[in-house]
Amino acid sequence: MRAKQESCCFTGHRPDKLPWRYDEQDPRCAALKRRIADAVESAYAEGFHHFLCGMALGSDLYFCESVLALREKHPEITLEAAIPCPTQADAWPPDQQARYRRLVDACDAETMVSSAYTPYCMLRRNRYMVDHASLVIAVFDGTPGGTRYTVEYAMKQGVEVVDLPVLGKA
Repeated sequence: MRAKQESCCFTGHRPDKLPWRYDEQDPRCAALKRRIADAVESAYAEGFHHFLCGMALGSDLYFCESVLALREKHPEITLEAAIPCPTQADAWPPDQQARYRRLVDACDAETMVSSAYTPYCMLRRNRYMVDHASLVIAVFDGTPGGTRYTVEYAMKQGVEVVDLPVLGKA
């Protein structure tokens, strides 16, 4: 486990809150992925070498893929999958379940925050990530939900937040 001061976590919206939903060919999605990759690269340049990802659909998986791509150039980077419960991906579309498994397998560490699903395991996962990081990268549009909770929790804890607002809302 890396020190908090060199750890960065991520929070962001799932496909239902993104204007392109699951259409990753949409130019707005491609633009967001570039912005996430740029933010990850900037965090690395500032000394963040350990990244934590909650592995949710949508923005989280984009973040995970960006970190893995950067790790190809900088093998000292580590990536931790912070998983809320063992059944996180069970109800996802089959292609997204396969993507999830591939990405979790590529991570350097896996932290299972709760041994079973509970109504609070997602929030517990989000708190775990913020509590183990000193930077949060957020894809956030201001709407209520888990991303907002995580951003507000990070701010209350004095953790820096880099906001990547969702552009091109439908």
